[in-house]
Amino acid sequence: MAQASKSETKPRRSLTRDRVLLGGVAFADDNGIASLSMRKLGDALGVEAMSLYHHVANKEALLDGMVDLVFGEIDLPAGGADWKTGMRDRAQSARQALRRHPWAIALMSTRTSPGPATLRHHDAVIGSLRAAGFSVEMTAHAFSALDSYIYGFALQEATLPLGDTEEETVEVAQTMMAQVPADEYPHLTEFTTEHILQPGYDYGNEFEFGLNLILDGLEKTRDAA
Repeated sequence: MAQASKSETKPRRSLTRDRVLLGGVAFADDNGIASLSMRKLGDALGVEAMSLYHHVANKEALLDGMVDLVFGEIDLPAGGADWKTGMRDRAQSARQALRRHPWAIALMSTRTSPGPATLRHHDAVIGSLRAAGFSVEMTAHAFSALDSYIYGFALQEATLPLGDTEEETVEVAQTMMAQVPADEYPHLTEFTTEHILQPGYDYGNEFEFGLNLILDGLEKTRDAA
């Protein structure tokens, strides 16, 4: 009796909206948002591009969903918690999410069809500030100041020509300064040698310093009002 074939066919994973969105996020993480297209995403997921349209209406809907996933990674201010602690934790969490997904920095505030995670995020931030005694107007000022700082810092962190390790940062700084006459730019030379080239330097450490300035300033402004 002939033996049955033992060749196995690997089952294809069924396509879902979550899988499409997660695939889009993974593709953008690896290749950048400019490279993302429905055809390339279909290829990455092993399906025809037309199959994606059963789950997202178009590329804009895909981007909406991807941004919503990133918002879903950000910790929300806990209800009843101290507002400064909540805002600080939310800011740190947002910065880490944007470090994982730098392509999202330019998209977080541009979507006109926000998803549920995005709406929950904004509602929680506004609610935390209002519960802390900020007026509606001051809440708007605080939200804008915090987000401008978070997104601006994330963008600068993602684009500065510094390495991922202390050794790489030192190498880049030394290479750059080798092209700069020290006598013509004494302050830049001093700043680089006495700060950037010192052991333990990490540009990311600047984030908390600036964040504390903003939070302390908002607190003083609220109390004065």
